[in-house]
Amino acid sequence: MLPVIALVGRPNVGKSTLFNYLTRTRDALVADYPGLTRDRQYGLVKRGDIKSLVVDTGGITATSEGIDGVAVEQVERALEEADVVLFMVDTRHGIHPIDEEIAKNLRKLGKQVVLVANKVDGLDANTHIAEFHKMGFEKPWPIAATHGRGVMELLKYVFDILPTIESFDDTLAGEGIRVAVIGRPNVGKSTLINRLLGEERVVV
Repeated sequence: MLPVIALVGRPNVGKSTLFNYLTRTRDALVADYPGLTRDRQYGLVKRGDIKSLVVDTGGITATSEGIDGVAVEQVERALEEADVVLFMVDTRHGIHPIDEEIAKNLRKLGKQVVLVANKVDGLDANTHIAEFHKMGFEKPWPIAATHGRGVMELLKYVFDILPTIESFDDTLAGEGIRVAVIGRPNVGKSTLINRLLGEERVVV
């Protein structure tokens, strides 16, 4: 099985944009409003001959009620699978109370956590990421996911700290047959997918 990189953070910090850049796809939906991603979205990321799975997750909000609570469950499942966690923050907005809460929970995981300061487009990165040093992780990695600024340097570092995998099956890495489940709303598509996979992959 391939190592797993999980993207986590509060809504609208650029997780889906980074996912699409890393996987060279448009599989993750991107919009200017928060809450669009709820399910776990998996993709394949490559650097030379090295490959890894990357998983996009929904934004973590201050509430655990209703749909947000279900989305948090999806994030927790992704964190359980992850070998490396990319904790994304919005450089332009600075440290948010939700960022601090997420950081506190991530520190308890005992996993490799990389702090990614996104949206440095047009900014002096070193100046604007300075406050993020106090969050208790190693140095923040400044990137602009929309344009790819700093992403390859980040990916090189992440691949250097990923566990070494001797062999893997490309079919399991997302290069096999793709199946689409389609139909009108409320006919049970998500329930069927969850039954087939044997886990709560899609929010119902």
